[in-house]
Amino acid sequence: MTSAAANVLNGDFASHESVVRFCRQYLQLENELDFPEPKLLREEHVQSAIFERLFADAATSYPPPPRYELRVLKDLMSKIEDSIEDWEQHGVSDDLMGRLAESLASPVPSELDAAQQKSYVTYSLSLLKEESATTTATTPQITLLETRDLISAAGTTGLRTWEAALHLGQYLCEHPSLIQGKGVLELGAGTGYISILCAKYLSPRQVIASDGSDDVVNNLPENFFVNGLQKQQQPEDTSTEQNGPLITAMDLKWGHALLGTEEAAWNGGRPIDVVLGADVTYDERVIPSLVSVIEDLFQLYPSVKVIIAATERNRKTYDAFLRVCEQRRFGVHQVDYALPPRASQNGPFYNDQVPIRICEIISS
Repeated sequence: MTSAAANVLNGDFASHESVVRFCRQYLQLENELDFPEPKLLREEHVQSAIFERLFADAATSYPPPPRYELRVLKDLMSKIEDSIEDWEQHGVSDDLMGRLAESLASPVPSELDAAQQKSYVTYSLSLLKEESATTTATTPQITLLETRDLISAAGTTGLRTWEAALHLGQYLCEHPSLIQGKGVLELGAGTGYISILCAKYLSPRQVIASDGSDDVVNNLPENFFVNGLQKQQQPEDTSTEQNGPLITAMDLKWGHALLGTEEAAWNGGRPIDVVLGADVTYDERVIPSLVSVIEDLFQLYPSVKVIIAATERNRKTYDAFLRVCEQRRFGVHQVDYALPPRASQNGPFYNDQVPIRICEIISS
């Protein structure tokens, strides 16, 4: 990679932040991309940086799907051509033109077939401090295998990452002490975004990614593998001899007893310090079962901290959750954590038009 291209990718100059932002949006498979301004797009080193970061062979281990790549390449080439005022001074990258020609010549699935296929989605964690990252990537990232446009036949919405998980993840990145050295349980883990973020970057003692959907639970180990977590072990714990994998997937159905009659202790007796949940209050019908699980966890771990992030698509549903918590005499504290405007987001990117609330719940 040329030094000029590297400077663009690393965001060394404020004038090139839009290029870095565009690359991150592309890897997150955003439908609406913020293309760099014309004065940048027409520059050879900017086009070279975009090609080497996104479209070169082996630019990324988990590239976006072909249909998405083709659409973005067409739009990018069109915008580059429109940005050029003097064709003797500026031109279109041969590398980008060649990549577009290859994409046009390659078969792509129909729009219907593409919607049903799993795709790799890469999220950049722009708020995570570099010194806490355990990878050599310039920006810490999480890559997940998702089905973004499809709800499974079983009705689960857990095969894609939703806004509340992204917002809660940002909150945890800014407050890593909530997770460091702790036993963490995620309820309704879905793609595992929150659990993987904790395990990969926030130094927990243990992470359990739980969900009640068989499809979701079966999908989680692959996402652990993609993020290099399949062989990670818990740190040494002198208080117990039961060390094991740092992150595990668990089938946990709300409304069922946590502790089976054949078990001496839940989770092998290892303590849980923090319970996390994102977008778990989406349906008023599941709220009694959700709160019942939280109550069971309080009985097992009276000092456990429960943090819930909810996208307020329906205020009635969120109010129902708060009401049931009040009936169980839980203490509920609303966390003041503002939703960043879309224009100021630099990864991950998520909808700023629907309120997302974060609350902490404690036992009475």
